[in-house]
Amino acid sequence: MDALPIELFRKLPKTDLHVHLDGSLRLASILELAKEQRVELPSMDEAGLRAAIHAGEDTGSLEEYLKAFDVTLSVLQTEEGLYRAAFELAEDAAKEQVRYMEVRYSPMLHTQRGLRHTRVVEVVLQALHDAEIRFGIQSGVILCGIRNISPAHSLEMAELTVAYKGRGVVGFDLAGAEYDHPPQDHNEAFQLVRKNNINVTIHAGEAYGPASVAQALHVCGAHRIGHGCRLREDGDLLHYVVDHRIPLECCPSSNVQTGAVASMESHPIKLYLNLGGRVTVNTDNRLITDTTVSKELWLLHRHLGFTLTDIKQVIINGFKSSFQPFHERRQLLARISDELAAFTDPDEHPLQERLNLTAPPPGDADAG
Repeated sequence: MDALPIELFRKLPKTDLHVHLDGSLRLASILELAKEQRVELPSMDEAGLRAAIHAGEDTGSLEEYLKAFDVTLSVLQTEEGLYRAAFELAEDAAKEQVRYMEVRYSPMLHTQRGLRHTRVVEVVLQALHDAEIRFGIQSGVILCGIRNISPAHSLEMAELTVAYKGRGVVGFDLAGAEYDHPPQDHNEAFQLVRKNNINVTIHAGEAYGPASVAQALHVCGAHRIGHGCRLREDGDLLHYVVDHRIPLECCPSSNVQTGAVASMESHPIKLYLNLGGRVTVNTDNRLITDTTVSKELWLLHRHLGFTLTDIKQVIINGFKSSFQPFHERRQLLARISDELAAFTDPDEHPLQERLNLTAPPPGDADAG
């Protein structure tokens, strides 16, 4: 069959539940902010800067991939830089029909010029609020501890998450270099967050094996797993994740770029979906990975044979897996389901497609 055009994927309503603020700036904005703030960059033109941060290139490891954040973070130490990055991220997402997005970042990484943690949070929340009014895209914020800094700093970020619960912050995450930095070391932060009934997602099973996923779930109480591409190495744990409807925040291109999987064709996302897993598709870092949600979905169609029915199920999974309150999630999901029903593929049976979309697997009813 001929591949469906990427334009179709741009028209589909979508979520982006795993997107890092500091990895999703526009190149032009980095250059302009650097000039305004007198920040020295590896290059002062877009082509040179793109090469310097290896945007869209395979880096071979998560540690190499993360080096690009030294560049992006250098211009995100002021209120103006943070506001612009968050507002433009929401604008770019809205242009490709992302209807709901959860933006994650760690306020502790944005204080080099004296900003307080609270101000870092408030500026980003204001930018996302303004973008919602302007573009109609709904957003939430996930604050991150950094596993390779210290558990004490993660606890500070957890305290900040508690302080802004109900004010736009919808969850807590643990990000950063995964190898040799187990999530259980940061359990005090997770205990505080869970005690306050706040959602938890954890980067796990990317640069380290399924033991990282097991710790995230059974020790730290994660409600979602970021990446999880090495989960297939433990079939029993994989079935546990499927059986308990634990969402996987898959970021296929990023996983190839960091060397977590060898190629798009070998990514386990199709296996997870075929097993009934609650798979979602996300960008991770729009700039550093050089991607959009539409591109990620299109690549799955091209390289892994995802049909339009598969794509619709993945999109539905995204709306079901958001950290919105249940009643908001359910209302949005109903609208999105109606929108998706209008998209059909002539190579698939339209009636069966509708049945697949509206009849979720057992135990997967409504927005649960």
